[in-house]
Amino acid sequence: MIRTYSANDREEVIALLQLNIPQYFDPSETKDFKEYLEQHLEDYFVVEDQGAIIGAGGINYFPEQNKARISWDFIHPDYQGKGVGKQLLNYRIARVKLNQKIKYIEVRTSQMAFKFYKKVGFELETIEKDFWAKGFNLYLMKLYIKQ
Repeated sequence: MIRTYSANDREEVIALLQLNIPQYFDPSETKDFKEYLEQHLEDYFVVEDQGAIIGAGGINYFPEQNKARISWDFIHPDYQGKGVGKQLLNYRIARVKLNQKIKYIEVRTSQMAFKFYKKVGFELETIEKDFWAKGFNLYLMKLYIKQ
């Protein structure tokens, strides 16, 4: 079940992020994620299975640039490769499509996850070496929305 994040979910989603370190995130990114939750949260969602949070991911909006950004998504390692991430991503894409001002969705990911987004139709725009941390490159990708 996908539902809107609440402040009561904070510790559980931080713990979930940490389960994805160091495979998908650098340890230094925990601080960035906490800041995101406190200061940059717009639309954020969690995926639950039997009352436990097994995934999370957000959307940030930049209407003046006609874009939305997929942000801070991760899935519990035991559920990776089982369609949970794709379900959460498609849920957010559908939400973004409701906003007529948004022309494209971007995701800023790494070399560890860019193939996941490519399968859904995101196109690679640029790569920036060691952007997130040493060994964690930025892969900027875009998905254009057909209204």
